Amino acid sequence: MGLYFIILRPPMLPEDFNYIHTNATTINDDLPGLLIWLKKVFIVLGGYIVASGMLLSYLALNEPIKQTNAWPVLILVASLSSIGLMTAVNFIIDSNFKWILLFFNVPWLTSFSLTLGSNKS
Repeated sequence: MGLYFIILRPPMLPEDFNYIHTNATTINDDLPGLLIWLKKVFIVLGGYIVASGMLLSYLALNEPIKQTNAWPVLILVASLSSIGLMTAVNFIIDSNFKWILLFFNVPWLTSFSLTLGSNKS
């Protein structure tokens, strides 16, 4: 998902223009440079997503962290503050991608439920 934000995601999607009741021409005329700046914002966001995924994957593979009670909390907070928050905002703005983003919550929820199961033993 991070690479999507870095490489493919345009600065504004059709639902973004619909949500703010404007169009690309008006944005370019009234706020020149905004779309260029937004692209940079999404590049940074994509980098954050890639880094977070890599770090959490490392933690998931590191046995000592799994033996603490902090592991399930870490997964829950990471999921709610990353893909969970992104999904919620996309439902608020009625994004065309809201259901796809909801699907991306499945690995987080699966990870959380498996962690809860493994901490009981």
